Amino acid sequence: MQLINIGFGNIVSANRVITIVSPESAPIKRLVQEAKDNKMAVDATCGRRTRAVLIMDSGHVILSAVQPETVASRLDKDINKEENIEE
Repeated sequence: MQLINIGFGNIVSANRVITIVSPESAPIKRLVQEAKDNKMAVDATCGRRTRAVLIMDSGHVILSAVQPETVASRLDKDINKEENIEE
């Protein structure tokens, strides 16, 4: 199981991430609000501004204070490292 750091000591399972998006658009804002209303949102920002929204395969929505590009590069790095270990 690969884990990915999403900032400030918060870690999620890389295998369960479906998408990483910016929270700026109206549809993502609605998605986050619906997740909060349904108790499916995890706020991992530690009081900082939300910069990335991770949507998990379980339906949970995780809010991160790290840029989406940073999270994606960490995810890509972990996946490449795992592939090299298997070879």
